[in-house]
Amino acid sequence: MSQTFTVSEDENYDKPRPKRLVSIDILRGLVMVLMTLDHVRIFFSNARFDPLDLTQTNVPLFLTRWVTHLCATSFIFLAGIAAYLSLQRGKTKQEVSSFLFTRGLWLVFLELTVVRFGWTFNVNYSATFAGVLWAIGFAMIVLAALVYLPTRAIAAIGITLIVGHNLFDNIQADRLGEWGWLWAILHEPKRLEILPGMRFFTAYPLIPWIGVMAAGYAFGTVFDLPQSRRRQLLRRFGFGLILAFIILRAINIYGDPARWAVQSSFPLTLLSFINCHKYPPSLLFLLMTIGPAILLLDLFENQKISRFIKPLVLFGQVPLFFYIIHIPLIHLLVILLAIPTYGLEAFAISLSKIPPDYGYGLAIVYDFWIIVVLILYPICNWFAEYKAKHKFWWLTYL
Repeated sequence: MSQTFTVSEDENYDKPRPKRLVSIDILRGLVMVLMTLDHVRIFFSNARFDPLDLTQTNVPLFLTRWVTHLCATSFIFLAGIAAYLSLQRGKTKQEVSSFLFTRGLWLVFLELTVVRFGWTFNVNYSATFAGVLWAIGFAMIVLAALVYLPTRAIAAIGITLIVGHNLFDNIQADRLGEWGWLWAILHEPKRLEILPGMRFFTAYPLIPWIGVMAAGYAFGTVFDLPQSRRRQLLRRFGFGLILAFIILRAINIYGDPARWAVQSSFPLTLLSFINCHKYPPSLLFLLMTIGPAILLLDLFENQKISRFIKPLVLFGQVPLFFYIIHIPLIHLLVILLAIPTYGLEAFAISLSKIPPDYGYGLAIVYDFWIIVVLILYPICNWFAEYKAKHKFWWLTYL
């Protein structure tokens, strides 16, 4: 039997509270911590350029950004797995579908309101963007319909969307006339003017992310198997996807809009090789991130709950709460640290308005990352204890 960690059931308090797989909680917690690193870097770094731009970046900065690619993919893949496991815990397909639909709508609402406020600290919603909660929310809404299909059909749909969506890379929203906005939501990051004076940026186009969640749901069947067989399959799938990435990337024909190229040095050439397209996530990007995520699930299967792992388990139990509070926390710290230099102008700092001369080197960025995670731990621990002691229906949505 796999090692488990007893926690309160997130979705239904009227039924017996089953045990959750600790490997999933650990990986989800690791994802939250890495995501925090990326968001701390965005606000605190003095490198005001794309860290993946090989003409400007350096290896540590590139890898600091690159390793956080694991986050969105893993979180959406795990959300699909969790949806399947909720069926195994006694829920009916109708109950799972209803929960996915309502939670999906809730996540989209949070993205466009609360999360956007955390990034900007203003209530002028004339400009907003569709981030990761938008993608997760709509993927859940689609999965709410897909769960009525056979699991193999859901797997086929997920794999088709992941493998095939790059065939449509050459389709541009601008060429589709009045339907261009729909293509931007589905496949092409684009700034839209939905109404006069109201702008909307589709940062996370939906098609591949829907595929990832559907694939995660189908992959949940692996967790029905005995531990020895499950771990064998986890290793096979994980290494298999990584090998598929290496082969397809080496061929350099299909799977990513940008081809890799030989650079002025071997390290830069290697960075070019692993620098895959995230917006939207290409086939190669997803192979490169889902493969390691699956291997981490295998690694965490027999992980003991040590004092070093316990924080990851905790963060993995309350990921949405963590996500909602970590952005305004980082934003607030930036403002407080900027006041001595910029005075009242520091309060205007936001995601899109960071002074060009503001920021710190990468070592200091890592220090701030650790500080933020340490602050988040007692807050998340309080919320986890509160959630375990209370049975309010609204807690299932946080």
